[in-house]
Amino acid sequence: MNLDRLNSYPAPVRIILFLLTLLALWLPIAAPMYLIWGETVGVALTILLYCGFLGLIWWWGRKVAKYPHPYRFYGLLFTRKNGLDFLFGWGLGCLTLVIFFYLQVSLGWLAVQTVTWQQPLPARLLPMLGVYFVDWQGAIAPGLLTSVGVGFAEEMLFRGWILSELERDYSKNTALIACSLVFAILHFIKPLNVILATWSQFVGLVILSVALVLARRRCDRRLGVSIGLHGGLVWCYYIVNTTHWLQPTGIVPEWVTGINGNPIAGIVGIIFLSAIAIGFRYFPKK
Repeated sequence: MNLDRLNSYPAPVRIILFLLTLLALWLPIAAPMYLIWGETVGVALTILLYCGFLGLIWWWGRKVAKYPHPYRFYGLLFTRKNGLDFLFGWGLGCLTLVIFFYLQVSLGWLAVQTVTWQQPLPARLLPMLGVYFVDWQGAIAPGLLTSVGVGFAEEMLFRGWILSELERDYSKNTALIACSLVFAILHFIKPLNVILATWSQFVGLVILSVALVLARRRCDRRLGVSIGLHGGLVWCYYIVNTTHWLQPTGIVPEWVTGINGNPIAGIVGIIFLSAIAIGFRYFPKK
């Protein structure tokens, strides 16, 4: 196929052709591995798919879109400024969920459950903590690795490559809405009964993506804040969800606190995400 002609196709066609190419490269390797080893290689196949994606977007950027520095164009820069952006986003994500959970505990909507360390804490620390905290080996460390991986992978895909492709053809607002809908739909491929039961999560996913797009635009198209914010939110949620540290009391419906304990699947979480999006949209830059 003529690459110049490919570059002239509408954004939806380019995105679909890119994803089909990625699958065509990945499946011949992934299918035999899955048939031989089964689900035990699930994580390895996911990593392989994403490595293929990173390699393909570099090739796509250089050969199809003609960018001299594809990763830089998509927002990935290994600079001090982008590193500080990442730390700011991470801190914002963690602080947001800490306030989110603290508010609901204070209102009596969530109850703190007793969980223990795999190795006991020194007795002198317990009065300061008030409760036994979480298991480092089982929640905090794996959650940290998972959240960094998820934040990096999804931001490079959605707010990096897909958003950039959409912005080539459409206005900023149209690209923002389209990117956010694609993000939410791809996370919401579930049986119909599950979709109906967790409807509020779709709204939360859309608003989360809007906030992450605005974060990138506020930072001169760097992805540091978006990756950090996404990762910080995932990390705190992973810890609470894995340890079952906080449980609903039933005082208010689940669609208020978050269906199935998911913060973005509740009205309170949607309000918090909306506040972040408004902040990135309207607060003046320093």
